[in-house]
Amino acid sequence: MSFADAKKMTTLAQLEVARTERISPNFVRVTLTGDDVARIPNHGFDHWFRLFLPQENGTTSFDLPERYDLMGYLKYLRMPGPTRPHQRNYTVRELRHETNELDIDFVVHGDEGVATRWVTRTRPGDRVALLDQGCGFDLDNETDEFVLAGDETGLPAVVGILNDLPRDARGVAFIEIADAADAQPVNAPAGLDVQWLVRDAAARPGSLALERGRAWSPIGSNVYAYLCGEQALATGLRRHLVNTHGVAKKSVAFTGYWRIGTH
Repeated sequence: MSFADAKKMTTLAQLEVARTERISPNFVRVTLTGDDVARIPNHGFDHWFRLFLPQENGTTSFDLPERYDLMGYLKYLRMPGPTRPHQRNYTVRELRHETNELDIDFVVHGDEGVATRWVTRTRPGDRVALLDQGCGFDLDNETDEFVLAGDETGLPAVVGILNDLPRDARGVAFIEIADAADAQPVNAPAGLDVQWLVRDAAARPGSLALERGRAWSPIGSNVYAYLCGEQALATGLRRHLVNTHGVAKKSVAFTGYWRIGTH
């Protein structure tokens, strides 16, 4: 599975907030529940979805397309603005079918952005919807070394991949965070070096992971990279791996979750 497969996914779930918890200085965990949780496949790794959040004022319609291909996207855009839900992409932190619960970890900085405002104000019973989009990570059994890199927005994806990698996998993971207390327990293979990088307050988000990634050199000949977070981190490290170490472009999954200056 890869990011390109997302348009094939059709599982649309209507859920509600069960609870919220501040789990560290910059993260809030939101637990969603509802009968539709049972319909969501557990893809593991960096399982991601499109999250549809209610308008801050008025009534929101969750009559959404079940596929986010061109026609589905046009249907979403044609929804009346005052009732059309906001759409953002997030990663499953944990999916528990036995209790009908799904956890999402939100990075919360101040009061900027639709998702941040929602997560700081939401209460149990509030409705949302999500559309399953599968995984971007594409496990290849021929890979002999992995390099994973992300800032705090990419933390759930990187931690999920570490949890589900084969236990004999080797490589390195660079996870950049704004506060040492934001680090989370990781179930990584013994041969994978997990480095938590605490960014200086004045530094550009993603810059420390990018710097460490550029200083890293592969040992194996068949490298697979997964890069996520601020746009400059994902694209900059991809360019470096391809141009400096000859990593095949098809062996680098990268996604810019956000760009500095936009919300």
